[in-house]
Amino acid sequence: MSQTDSATMETSDLKRAGLSVGVAVLTVSDSRTIETDTSGSTIVDRLTQVAHRVADRKLCQDDYETIRQTIAAWVANPTVEFVIVTGGTGVTQRDVTPEAVCSLFTKPIPGFGELFRWLSYREIRTSTIQSRADAGVCGDTIVFLLPGSTGACCLGMDQIILPQLDINHRPCNLTELLPRVKHELPPVHRHG
Repeated sequence: MSQTDSATMETSDLKRAGLSVGVAVLTVSDSRTIETDTSGSTIVDRLTQVAHRVADRKLCQDDYETIRQTIAAWVANPTVEFVIVTGGTGVTQRDVTPEAVCSLFTKPIPGFGELFRWLSYREIRTSTIQSRADAGVCGDTIVFLLPGSTGACCLGMDQIILPQLDINHRPCNLTELLPRVKHELPPVHRHG
């Protein structure tokens, strides 16, 4: 599905979600404001079109500690079940989103980044190697990392994230696994 095809999806098709989940959205950028954040707005629009709850939305600079603290606060918030981060996933010195967020992962989900790059290859060819899109479980919250471009957010949302947040998606989806993710936390190890 091209960006044009996904942008013209019928609203009735998008409303198949059937179960609303709480999602926080973070845009990592040194130059965007809420008014100019087309990627964050695209994510929020797609979530609300299928009746998911936007639990919070923030924008922060490419700063390791700020990114990490923002995600950690959302992971601690029981109303946030999923987090979607856009930006800071490239290969420059300022791109620190994967390092900041992956340090919080209790379980990585490597298939997300692999699938994202495979789908992206069809549109941007070998330039997809510059993307460090990733995902993982942080405690009982599932976090997705998307590149900062609006096209990448459309691709990630339409072809991976929204289907996985759709309780009706078969053969399986992350929304139906969420109760088990929340109850099957690894034991806390205490060092004496």
